[in-house]
Amino acid sequence: MDSRPASSHGFLDSLRGLGDTLIGSVQDRLELFSVELHEEKFRLFQMLIWISAVVFAAAMTLTFASILVVYLFWESARVGVLIGLTGFYAAALVTLAFSFRSYLARQPRPFAETLQELNEDRSCMRNAN
Repeated sequence: MDSRPASSHGFLDSLRGLGDTLIGSVQDRLELFSVELHEEKFRLFQMLIWISAVVFAAAMTLTFASILVVYLFWESARVGVLIGLTGFYAAALVTLAFSFRSYLARQPRPFAETLQELNEDRSCMRNAN
């Protein structure tokens, strides 16, 4: 009679330990996800600020430089200068668009560490069986 309650009690302790381990693992993954979410949010906000500053400065520079060049050639070749400036800006836009696209391709995948930890957890669970 003494052996059954002891094994039953041992089974419940093992079940509690397994539940505690499972909850701890989920908590760790959620904390990691939370940290990565905060980092991604900060990185995105910082990127938007930098992009806004660069776009504003570039727009102001290009506007006043274009006005200056057109003013200097107003009498002799204003149409040619305007066509040249338009072609230059179009080429710059295409170059910047492709450069930005390659920059985005090099960026790390969001939440990569959380996904890696979850994949490792799944591998461990599969190997345990």
